[in-house]
Formats: sequence, C-alpha cells, structure tokens
Amino acid sequence: MRRPTDHELELSVAGMLRFGVTAAAIVSIFGGLLYLRQPHLPITRYETFRAGGPGLRTLAGIWHGMVHLDPKSIIQFGLVLLIATPVARVVFCVIGFARQKDRLYVVVSCMVLMVLLYSLSSGVR
Repeated sequence: MRRPTDHELELSVAGMLRFGVTAAAIVSIFGGLLYLRQPHLPITRYETFRAGGPGLRTLAGIWHGMVHLDPKSIIQFGLVLLIATPVARVVFCVIGFARQKDRLYVVVSCMVLMVLLYSLSSGVR
C-alpha cells in the first residue's frame, strides 16, 4: 500500500466534507418539509426560549424520534450530522497522516481531536 500524497489527502478530505454537509442538508430539509406538513402545530411564542424536549437532547432520543418520523428529531439528526462532519474530518486526517508516516501532524491532529471531543462531551448535560 503506497503513501497518499498531500494533494490526494486534501481531495479525499474535501470529498468527505462535501458529503457530510450535503447529507446533513438533505436530512434537515426532509425533516423541515415534514415539519411544515403538520397542520396541528400550535402557534410558537418567542418571548421566552424553550429548549426541545428530552427526546431531542440525546442520540437515543433523536434516533427513537427518527424511527417514528418525528420531524423535530429528523432536523436534530441533520444538525448532529453537521456537527459530526468536522470531527470526522479530523479523524480522517489522523488516518491520512498516519499513512503518510508524518508523526508531527498525527500528534497535532490527535490533540485537535481530543479538544473537539472534550468540548462536545463537556457541553452535554
């Protein structure tokens, strides 16, 4: 197995990012269309912020709502895909740099990945 060049790595990362953002947009638009089709929606009051229910705060809750075609869960899953795309990019870069045997970039990318994962996990309550 040969080492990928920098240009090949850039092209594959760009393709992966394009795929992730496109998939997130398609899922969110689908959920938005389902949301707009609901005739029984109450009028939203914007005076105070109300976070989504507990089903929208965990991956298991989002998945459960998606199985039942809940529009809010589908939109939320699109946002999760959008957030996961840069994390996947860093993982992809770690693998690519490891295949290139570029230890410095592997270490830097791993540090970036740890910061990303820490910030994502510390924001979950």
